Amino acid sequence: MAEHMDPEEFRRAGYAVVDWIADYWTTLGQRPVTSQDPPGAVAAALPAGPTERGEPVEAVLADLDSLIAPRLTHWQHPGFFGYFPANTSGPSVLGDLVSSGLGVQGMLWATGPACTELETVMLDWLAGLLGLPARFRSTSRGGGVIQDSASSATLVATLGALHRTSKGRWREVGVDQRYRAYTSTQGHSSIEKAARIAGLGADGVRPVEVDPQTQAMRPEELRAAIEADRAAGVVPAIVVATIGTTSTTAVDPLPEIGAICAEYGIWLHVDAAYAGAAAVCPELRWSHAGLEHADSYCFDPHKWLLTGFDCDAFWVADRGELIEALTVMPEFLRNAATESGAVIDYRDWQVPLGRRFRALKLWFVLRWYGVEGLRAHIRSGVTLAGRFAERVGADDRFELAAPHPFSLVCFRLRAGDEPSAELLRRANGTGRVHLTHTRVEGRYALRLAVGSPLTTEKHVDEAWNLLAATADDLVGA
Repeated sequence: MAEHMDPEEFRRAGYAVVDWIADYWTTLGQRPVTSQDPPGAVAAALPAGPTERGEPVEAVLADLDSLIAPRLTHWQHPGFFGYFPANTSGPSVLGDLVSSGLGVQGMLWATGPACTELETVMLDWLAGLLGLPARFRSTSRGGGVIQDSASSATLVATLGALHRTSKGRWREVGVDQRYRAYTSTQGHSSIEKAARIAGLGADGVRPVEVDPQTQAMRPEELRAAIEADRAAGVVPAIVVATIGTTSTTAVDPLPEIGAICAEYGIWLHVDAAYAGAAAVCPELRWSHAGLEHADSYCFDPHKWLLTGFDCDAFWVADRGELIEALTVMPEFLRNAATESGAVIDYRDWQVPLGRRFRALKLWFVLRWYGVEGLRAHIRSGVTLAGRFAERVGADDRFELAAPHPFSLVCFRLRAGDEPSAELLRRANGTGRVHLTHTRVEGRYALRLAVGSPLTTEKHVDEAWNLLAATADDLVGA
């Protein structure tokens, strides 16, 4: 029978696993970005059940090489330009390793004091790094917490908004009125999902039209929607504005939206899942103008700030409201520290009770890179995207489909939707790059998102050369 892995065995196996990851990162550029195998290939290659006797780590690593790695979509690949980046880094992996090794359960301050306090300070560090309004700091009435994703942040904000809008009735009797959430037609799908989970139904979300040029929410359309709902007896509960929409990275006009929310007493949540990281650079903070109006705000360090998934940074302007909405205190969790009122129990800031020590990887990343290193990373992405956009603009077969303020470029073939879709299919089919698509004002567009720390000018130029050569075959030179 295999014994528990003792510390010395762990040390030896751990070195082997770290070597495997380092080798994986070193060889990523030579691998196809995506797997060409059909669905079911991994499942068919695995045994029907676990082995009777324990196996050494070497056997598992061998199967990682032969079964798993070839059948992945490689999100850390220098030629991965799909969706938004979801990038990790050496310091982040090491921080996660320590978190896993400690195995701390951070639901209460009492169950891991350093786990809670490091998280509070890291969110204050991040707030300073991004230049967020002072009301989001733990030294004021607000404060920050790590959620698993922006989807959870939107859900928690929605629950806080329902609690406030109902003057506390929601907590006791649930949804007893017709409430509405508002977001632009470009808002993330998680906003509708949050409304459904919160009991509002898909009908509980009112999509607001955007400006066709900028793809940003039109404040006058928001006001009209709120007025119409109020006249019909529907209660406006929350507006979700976006800094960096999923399709094109449009920035909703927060100053105007914030003024409307203040006028009607509506909770304003700002979703900056991808583009929030840009605010580490002072020259990109224009995108956050008007944030002082927000009741809550989130961004994902796990997208563009070198911190491995999952790590969404979520702030509220009034932590008391959030805690009041979400707190439940069974007898088995009662403890002196909580009763004293002098500590933060993050279980009251999220949906689950349990929580990992995610602040460690953030601490490792912020200390390893420093402010200068993080700014250099963001600036590199913006510069590379600009370089690619210049190539697109200089080729009269192509056109830009939307502005590109950050590190995402949306573009298409002028020849139309079908040639553009075929261009994407053929380019991705080479295994050298991976792009995704969207529709802008109903028209097909390819999306190239830069973010991997491994991506350089060479990789962006290779992507352009591949797309241009493929266009030669499709529409001529």
